[in-house]
Amino acid sequence: MTKAELIDKIATSAGISRTAAGSALNATLAHIVKALQKGQKVTLVGFGTFAVQQRKARSGRNPKTGEPIKIPAMKSPRFTAGKALKSALK
Repeated sequence: MTKAELIDKIATSAGISRTAAGSALNATLAHIVKALQKGQKVTLVGFGTFAVQQRKARSGRNPKTGEPIKIPAMKSPRFTAGKALKSALK
C-alpha cells in the first residue's frame, strides 16, 4: 500500500477530505520523527513502538573489492510490533 492509498483509506474511514487526511498523516509522521530525533520512544498501544537503536562501530568488507572497511557507529530506527498487531496477523 502506498502513502496515497493510505490517505484514501483514512479519508473514507473517517469521512473527511483527502486533503485533511493527508495533512493528518503528514503531521503524525512528522511528530514521530521529531520524537525519535530527541531520543524518545513513540508507543501506539496495540500497534507497536518506534524507538532509536544505537549501533556500534564495526568492521566490514567492501563486496566489490574485498578490502576491509570501517563502518561508523550510527543511530537507526526500530519498530517493535505490539501484541494486538501480532495477533491480527496470525
